Amino acid sequence: MAQGVGMFTVPQTIGSVLCCRCGILMQPNAANMCANCLRSEIDITEGLQKHVIIIFCPECNSFLQPPRTWIKAELESKELLTFCVKRLKNLSTVRMVHAEFVWTEPHSKRIKIKLRVQKEVLHGAILEQAYTVEYVVQDQLCESCARVQANPDQWVAAVQLRQHVPHRRTFFYLEQLILKHDAAKDAIRITQMDQGIDFFFGKRSHGVKFVEFVGKVAPTRSRTDKQLVSQDSKSNTYHYKYTFSVEISPICREDLICLPPKLSVSLGNLGPLVICTKVTNTIALLDPRTLRQCFLDAEQYWRSSFKALLSSRQLTEYMIIDMEEARSEENVGGARYVLADAHVARVSDLGKNDRHFIVRTHLGHLLSCGDYALGYDLYSANSNDFELDKYRGVIPDVILIKKSYEEKRQRRQRKSRSWKLKSLNMEVDDGTRGREHEEKMNTEYEHFLRDLEENPDLRFNLSLYRNKEYEPSMASVADGDDVPSVPLEELLADLDLADEESEEDEMVE
Repeated sequence: MAQGVGMFTVPQTIGSVLCCRCGILMQPNAANMCANCLRSEIDITEGLQKHVIIIFCPECNSFLQPPRTWIKAELESKELLTFCVKRLKNLSTVRMVHAEFVWTEPHSKRIKIKLRVQKEVLHGAILEQAYTVEYVVQDQLCESCARVQANPDQWVAAVQLRQHVPHRRTFFYLEQLILKHDAAKDAIRITQMDQGIDFFFGKRSHGVKFVEFVGKVAPTRSRTDKQLVSQDSKSNTYHYKYTFSVEISPICREDLICLPPKLSVSLGNLGPLVICTKVTNTIALLDPRTLRQCFLDAEQYWRSSFKALLSSRQLTEYMIIDMEEARSEENVGGARYVLADAHVARVSDLGKNDRHFIVRTHLGHLLSCGDYALGYDLYSANSNDFELDKYRGVIPDVILIKKSYEEKRQRRQRKSRSWKLKSLNMEVDDGTRGREHEEKMNTEYEHFLRDLEENPDLRFNLSLYRNKEYEPSMASVADGDDVPSVPLEELLADLDLADEESEEDEMVE
């Protein structure tokens, strides 16, 4: 504004003075001394800790925060930096402006942190100085790890997960959810049983927290029992072992269900034959002939519990001869369906007889002439369900469940995948050992992996990792569009500290 009216302004400059000790030019301050002379006269880090001993548990990778708190922190992490700074005494006498790690060998049992602090000295002058603090790491097991080392069976809470079905598809999926959310981080031992998994914890609160997690991802019911281990009548203390028995609903995805009459009426005359399309903490049921859908939570299911009429093990392969849409595409519960009339024949009957079926299906958007589909054969199925006998003249001969890619997979002959899954470190119970059981587990796990490839909604909540050992062949690239696969953008990089260290060594060389 002064320039606009033509006024003359004097430019302001910062004056300089001579240091009273060394005589160099410097900007004036309250002490009239340069920074080097101030540091030589005054050490603001005097009296501050430069050597500290910290306790580390090598089993659970946690550090001791006195008096009895253990904090989990990775090397050179923000949590470890905060923990180390808080362990310093008399740091309140100065003002810390910066803190960072100084690299040390991982096996040296030393952690070094460089701190930069400020303090007011000599008539208000502010002096800034950097110094290094060395932390000596001493190994010592925490209470829970020491208890496990002394006696692995010395658990306090045990969670017994069970599902009374002839397959382990639910536990394969549940295992991936546990890994993604790190729900079993407090478990001291995990054992694979015949119809479930047992989790053992060192504290009752850890077991309760795990039971709550399972109840949020699956329809369950549980009961709790406790057994007195020891007591001290003088101090009036009691020690118990707690057992949580958790039963998961036997209803699985792709199961065919015949609803009980009372439940069918309460759901608005749904069904009676419905398909389970999704299982979380609720069960999604779909009528494939009308596209009506409903959801049952755990309380509703266990109030009028029912079992599956047919499961995915009893699926039969059919060939689509003709397909005619009966209704336009509809969005039901976030999924797309098209009602259509399909003319199908069993693959096993081709070339043997002329038996075929005309059925109403909800897969009109996926199937076309010449495709293969998996469905339930109610025409020749033997069922002991008394409720089903009441609808013998109404039920269809075939209910299609999903599109089949078995023939394309056999033609492709791919042995490996571009992705992989992690697994829990589980012990195997003696009752589940044997060659037959192992082959059965491998077959069921392969079916689970195929389900993940075919259903994007199923793998939405899971963590899939890139397989470094995968080498795509020309045949797999050519047939890549025929068989469902997991796109690369959904895969995560499997971090391995050993690989990172070797890469760093190569870069240094």
